[in-house]
Amino acid sequence: MQTRKDALIDALIAHLLERGLADLSLRPLAAATGTSARLLIYHFETKEGLLAEVLETMQTRLRQSFAQLLAPGTPERQPQPLKLLWQWATARRNYPYLKLLYELQILAIQSPDTYAQYLQRNASNWSDFILTMLPAPRRDPAFATLCAAVFDGLFLELMSTGDRKRTSQALDRFIRIAGDTRKQRTGA
Repeated sequence: MQTRKDALIDALIAHLLERGLADLSLRPLAAATGTSARLLIYHFETKEGLLAEVLETMQTRLRQSFAQLLAPGTPERQPQPLKLLWQWATARRNYPYLKLLYELQILAIQSPDTYAQYLQRNASNWSDFILTMLPAPRRDPAFATLCAAVFDGLFLELMSTGDRKRTSQALDRFIRIAGDTRKQRTGA
């Protein structure tokens, strides 16, 4: 059974997906989600506490959603893990969530006193997740960082230009250069 706080987090996530993080303040946020600023403070203590919990919940859901795609199957028919991540991230259902995470990343760079804590946790969580996707011979932090950086750059390019075809082709080129990790995962 969903608690009042869980329902509130769902409403807050929906609002952030629609409006983004810029100019976020409690009173308009409360009004938009059908609650009061006082109730938001009761549940989250501060605006920063609200952001931390809402964004952590969102990121956890995203990682769980993607992890389901990595369930054992026929490796030859399943795309390379980085390609699978790209297809998942650029799907109509998931794209707004990733777009919000990149907005957070840019805000953290611009206002580190306010947002840096979210950026550090986000980067660390996704780097660890990418490490688990890689086959044992390629499972090192430097290669995971390279994969994350390529993905980040291409996703930013996609958001800027809307050119899904070209950015997808660029990812395919990186995968060919880096080597097909499916074969390394299965030992083929």
